[in-house]
Amino acid sequence: MVVSGRTLRRLLCSLAVVLTAVAVVSTATAAPPLGAKAKQRLTKERATALFLREDKVADWLDRYPRKGRVTDATYEADSTKCTAGTLGGCWTVNVWWKKNDKVDAGQIATGKVDDQTTRVTEAWTGPQVAWKMARGYDGAFGGKKINTLGVWLAFCIAFLVGLADFRRPFSLRNLDLLALLSFSISLWRFNRGDIFASVPLVYAPLLYLLGRCLWIGVRGRAVRAARPLWRPAILLAAAVFLAGFRIGLNLEDSNVIDVGYAGVIGAQRIASGVDPYGNFPEEGDLKACGPADSAGEIRDRIQPNGRCESANPLGDTYGPVAYEAYLPGYWIRGWSGKWDKLPAVHLTSIIFDVLCILGLGLVGLRFGGRWLGAALAYAWAAFPFTQYVSMSNTNDAIVPVFLIFGFWLVTSSWARGAAVALSGWTKFATLVVAPLWLTYPGPIRRPRPILAFAAGFAVATIAAFSVLLLDAHPIQAAHTFYDRTLKTQITRESPFSLWDWAQYHARGIPDLHVLQWVLEGLLVVGALAAAFFPRRKSPLQLAALTGALLIGFEIVLTHWFYLYIPWFFPFVAFALLAAGPGNAEREPTV
Repeated sequence: MVVSGRTLRRLLCSLAVVLTAVAVVSTATAAPPLGAKAKQRLTKERATALFLREDKVADWLDRYPRKGRVTDATYEADSTKCTAGTLGGCWTVNVWWKKNDKVDAGQIATGKVDDQTTRVTEAWTGPQVAWKMARGYDGAFGGKKINTLGVWLAFCIAFLVGLADFRRPFSLRNLDLLALLSFSISLWRFNRGDIFASVPLVYAPLLYLLGRCLWIGVRGRAVRAARPLWRPAILLAAAVFLAGFRIGLNLEDSNVIDVGYAGVIGAQRIASGVDPYGNFPEEGDLKACGPADSAGEIRDRIQPNGRCESANPLGDTYGPVAYEAYLPGYWIRGWSGKWDKLPAVHLTSIIFDVLCILGLGLVGLRFGGRWLGAALAYAWAAFPFTQYVSMSNTNDAIVPVFLIFGFWLVTSSWARGAAVALSGWTKFATLVVAPLWLTYPGPIRRPRPILAFAAGFAVATIAAFSVLLLDAHPIQAAHTFYDRTLKTQITRESPFSLWDWAQYHARGIPDLHVLQWVLEGLLVVGALAAAFFPRRKSPLQLAALTGALLIGFEIVLTHWFYLYIPWFFPFVAFALLAAGPGNAEREPTV
């Protein structure tokens, strides 16, 4: 069939009219502009039913009887207050469950339903309801780069290549190194919001490393391994390169979580002559001085000191050293009062990260020679979890740095006492090693070493707690300190260990509180026993037992996190990398 030009033009015109009509209709039925209020499509009951049928939600709710369940749903017409990509308004659906006054799981699920597409856009259950950090947000800790597979694996490979025993692939040393890196599997699940899988995966490497440290600490024998492959100069050069790379990563892509932000707040309060405890910026009903965030919360408020500051009301939960350590960074870089890029926090993180590398190098050089010094410095620089701390800009590198230098000066009772105090009054955990460090090398036959240790501990403690004198009522300030720190830490709830999952009252999840109490008792007994057995300890045994006690403390913690691994890492690394008999001074082949 032949189509004339006139007919073809008519067909094209008709097609254009049809396409125009389709475009008009599509525009009319498309989503309203951002922030516009769309006509409500779903009912409250329908939105709730859609949410409850979501697979993730339904699987979690199956752990609870229907009796006692309470649901509620509220409609929000403003799409800017909904999940990104929502077409119009959305429904926020909440679910609670309560059996009686003693068995109350509280809110067990929450999420959002797109009113226009009827799609569930958010679904949070169990620990994800109250803990946003349990939802697996991309780059929430450490920024995005350190959490990418390529960067993380690069650190893992560097760690193994520099320290592995290549002549004996199935040696204990290689197994030890793999155990240290195996926390990565748990972190991978955590980053996907799978808390009930990530948490149990932590305990296998913790228990393995605890057993290895106890074995070495009791026997006093280092791990037998082939002589090192790399020359000390090569390892040291690699450690220096990695240190520079770590600094670059920190400055380029890291973020500052509330822990690091608390450090500079406390430093500002101290520098201003104010006791930090009970004086952190809050929201409350204070006058707003900044915009709302994506959740509609305004964190910037005019504080009683007259400054516009971003709230961090629970930041004063650490020891005084955790704030005093940020004073140099604050004096150099200052603080705007906002939760911005916080250059003072980045500077502090970098300083303590470098100090850990330097301190471990000195420890290894003193107690194992050139290779061990280079190996320990390299171990910290290449271990991905120490960089995870640096990239999160927390205070968790401050905890081990004092013990590292105290270990370097271990023959001085006064230095050991001061080191334990300064570390312990940062985040309290390392106080568990005080009896062990007090009696080193043992047995104590005269009071002078004990008095010197006690004097060092007391002087450091008085210096640390001098911030309480900034308050007009020091006794009341001490009470506030206890309430805000020790009491808060002891009574806090957390889903990031096995011990507190009973709070969800969900079918299939056991209550392990009794087991936790038993293990806490064993930890106390172990801390006291380590002070007297073995009767005389070498530096290797001191390191191994210190690592064992810190691991034991972390095992019984209710709130555990990956940022705590560097607390014990220096001493575990020393115990596992120190050369076995006959290998200490052998020169490497490369």
